[in-house]
Amino acid sequence: MQARSALFDLYGDYLRPRGGRAPVAALVRLLAPLGIAPPAVRTAVSRMVRQGWLHPMRLVSGPGYLLTPKAARRLDEAAARIYRTGRAGWDGRFDLVLLHGPLPKREANRLAFLGYGSLGEHAWVAPRAADEVDLVLAEAAVGYERFSAAHAAGSPGAAEVVGKAWDLDELARSYEGFVADLRPVVTTVTARSSDEEAYAARFRLVHAWRSFLFRDPQLPPSLLPPRWPGASAAGFFDRHSARLRPAADRYVERCLQSVTRGGRVGFSEP
Repeated sequence: MQARSALFDLYGDYLRPRGGRAPVAALVRLLAPLGIAPPAVRTAVSRMVRQGWLHPMRLVSGPGYLLTPKAARRLDEAAARIYRTGRAGWDGRFDLVLLHGPLPKREANRLAFLGYGSLGEHAWVAPRAADEVDLVLAEAAVGYERFSAAHAAGSPGAAEVVGKAWDLDELARSYEGFVADLRPVVTTVTARSSDEEAYAARFRLVHAWRSFLFRDPQLPPSLLPPRWPGASAAGFFDRHSARLRPAADRYVERCLQSVTRGGRVGFSEP
């Protein structure tokens, strides 16, 4: 597990609901159960500051870091997809984006994160429109046309589009692998386990599940194969993330309280 990726998980799943800030000492302590060394944490934090994801601030207990508005928006969007909240039904139309030129790899990865699949070098499609697409393409300085489109052949035609834009067979295998790999991690945590053990197991569970944000466009059931493995994998994730949450939260609170002894919060100079 890379330190930068783990920090996004930590802020998104535990620190965002707690004000989106934490002392650097708490960040180090909270990532220690994942086997991430303090120097790696500090290096990743510095990188995230340079990239505009974190803002340095001064806490009574020492230096700390606050999520920037950009990071808070990204993490809120990710959380809604991870826990599948606020997702409306599908109206039978795709968001179709036709590019005037090739898309750089960085921006292509961002479109994939937003749920878009490629139909070729200059065409991207998603079952639902994402507002951030316009910003991504503007930053890439790539011209484009955008349409809301329904397939003339109805559901069979839409399913054919899905088959071209995403490799559902590979995605299905990934979901099956997720359950197989994470089952021993979470089922070994019982009522007798420590809060730290529950926290570490839940962190690994959410970290692995979060990777599907880059691969799964969250297609409506009508466009998925029968007995879709993603549905059972989602049930597995929901059960164990909820079961382990109370103990994980207790561990996070203890770590934060051990390095933060109250007092006022003030921002450092930029």
